[in-house]
Amino acid sequence: MEINEFLVKAKINTYAASGEGGESVLADGCKELLYKEAEWNYRDRYFGFDPFIGEEIVFRDGQAVWGMNYYGRVISGIVEPRQIFCFLKKALRLVSEDRPFRGPAIFQEGDWSYANASKGEVDKFEGTETVSFNGKVVHELKYHGGNIAG
Repeated sequence: MEINEFLVKAKINTYAASGEGGESVLADGCKELLYKEAEWNYRDRYFGFDPFIGEEIVFRDGQAVWGMNYYGRVISGIVEPRQIFCFLKKALRLVSEDRPFRGPAIFQEGDWSYANASKGEVDKFEGTETVSFNGKVVHELKYHGGNIAG
């Protein structure tokens, strides 16, 4: 299995599946989501709810090989944050192997839309995602990362 394939499985089976409330809470208040398969391990740790900051790390055979940092926040009060994150999980379940960072480039459902613009490849990348409701941006997240071991 390659890292792109593993990342898709890990992301679909962690936050995109359970979201806020499906994670473990550590002693320092950090929320943690874990996924393991064969020699691969994925750990997503984040602090806060709105705003929030976090880090995803992938380990292969016990060595950290890939990571991503992210910071997100609600930027409009026209809808409740939990409604935003409910829609966001749907978008994140559509993560693809060719861009295994967040969700697809575009996803729409009813009054909601998701957009994800990224540049780079899995070894070094950055991007921004937004969630909009009735055409108004209500959530923004910035992320970056890449390989951390040869």
